[in-house]
Amino acid sequence: QVQLEESGGGLVQAGGSLRLSCVASGRWSSIYVMGWYRQAPGKQRELVATVTNAGRTNYADSAKGRFTISRDNAKNTVSLQMNSLKPEDTAVYYCYVEGRKLTAFVTSNYWGQGTQVTVSS
Repeated sequence: QVQLEESGGGLVQAGGSLRLSCVASGRWSSIYVMGWYRQAPGKQRELVATVTNAGRTNYADSAKGRFTISRDNAKNTVSLQMNSLKPEDTAVYYCYVEGRKLTAFVTSNYWGQGTQVTVSS
């Protein structure tokens, strides 16, 4: 069974930092992309950052220069270091994985349950 276990959300003042982490448990054949999306109240879920198994990263414009995504392929973990946080970063952050389970023949997308990040002004 695949499970994405997120940690690190919380309440922080504007200008502060938080670090989100996610572990993709279960048995995987390959994990191609790991990343983070977020959804603020009344808005659609949006990309924050992703990283491929080759280390190629992609950031939303809002995250560039402030957030850093990293990945440990051996441990199937992905982290998001968020600095200089702003009130508009307040959202539920979701871990995302695109991969193929050991017993599967196809690649699928998987989502964590979400972790709340609240930035106060």
